[in-house]
Amino acid sequence: MYNKLVSKENKLAVIGLGYVGLPIALEFAKNIDVIGFDINEKRVDMMRNKIDPSNELTSAAFDGTSIEFTTSFDKLKEATFYVVAVPTPVDEHNVPDLTPVLRASETIGKVVKKGDYVVFESTVYPGCTEEDCLPVIEKISGLKGYVDFKIGYSPERINPGDKVHTLQNVVKVVSGCDDESLDNIAKTYELVVKAGVHKASCIKVAEAAKIIENTQRDLNIALMNELSIIFDKLGINTYEVLEAAGTKWNFLKFFPGLVGGHCIGVDPYYLTYKSEQLGYKSRVILSGRVINDEMASYVAKKTIQSIIKEGVDVSKAKILVMGTTFKENVSDIRNSKVADLIKELNGYSVNVDVIDPHADSDELMHEYGYGLTENIAADYNAIIVAVNHNEYCSLNSKYFTSITKPNSLLVDLKGIYRNKIEGMNYWSL
Repeated sequence: MYNKLVSKENKLAVIGLGYVGLPIALEFAKNIDVIGFDINEKRVDMMRNKIDPSNELTSAAFDGTSIEFTTSFDKLKEATFYVVAVPTPVDEHNVPDLTPVLRASETIGKVVKKGDYVVFESTVYPGCTEEDCLPVIEKISGLKGYVDFKIGYSPERINPGDKVHTLQNVVKVVSGCDDESLDNIAKTYELVVKAGVHKASCIKVAEAAKIIENTQRDLNIALMNELSIIFDKLGINTYEVLEAAGTKWNFLKFFPGLVGGHCIGVDPYYLTYKSEQLGYKSRVILSGRVINDEMASYVAKKTIQSIIKEGVDVSKAKILVMGTTFKENVSDIRNSKVADLIKELNGYSVNVDVIDPHADSDELMHEYGYGLTENIAADYNAIIVAVNHNEYCSLNSKYFTSITKPNSLLVDLKGIYRNKIEGMNYWSL
């Protein structure tokens, strides 16, 4: 398989061209012939015109590539090596929603042939690839996995907005259903991952590795958030404590904050869901999730309490929220916990304005029911800097006091203005 891809006798297809799939497709397309498949015609048209719908890649990233973007099943049949990079979200009850990955499996079932390879990159619980996705492919195709076609799993490690830890320089975990498939999958990914690959012993190990990467981070951030609540009651600054503790060589540097996005706030639920199926109810992991999911409510309550303390009628108070994407310096608003914060604030009947240099107002209105404020006022009772976009990092007391009333509050969730604010009340996690 590998040799035929390199000689361009065969083609590789990437199914799902979001913030994960598109970078992988373009990197492969620098070395081999690629078919980029997505069900969204509008997004496909943008990519044909060298536009990344996720706003992560420049038009130059499309240069020098051998790739054809399509929504056509017939075109997809030309491939022999399929990479699945569709989303794997959770529903409103935090139950894994496998709809996208199962639909992708149905698509593969319609086009897969004897001798083909199928590699999943979507984050799933251990066992999902072989126990949920493979049977769908087999049923529709009439072929037998492991025998007629090979399967594997290689978890994505794309970090939106990160220009340092890119696809090329981060080790890629790979796995296959047997030694032959593992070898071919590893060599194929080595075409684009200069840092090399790590061969997992089986598909379940690779699936589990992805899950615990983000579960570990989620738990550490939950600890920081809980410490932040405790330290606030003690009247000390969390960041000052972390700065002091960080002088020890083995202290892990995590920080408090709102935990949203596609990975950290989602992946742990895939693991706890599978765990419950096996008869074990998670205690530590779910406790961390509860803490992180409640932080938006905590921040809103602290902000409102400060406003009331100043004798302000809450119903007449005005709050400016700066930043509403799920993390700094990206345009992606999906699963943004800032939206939860704004919902909590609206529950107190305060007037909330929202600004963000990276977010799209129409997209916010469609997704969450609020848009961006065009004209910033000059009489806010509180400002919440919820996302530390680069555009906000250089702001100072003069700016904040110019748009607020006397005795107003600056809520600095990431602590970027610590010891820099004068003339107003200051609070951070």
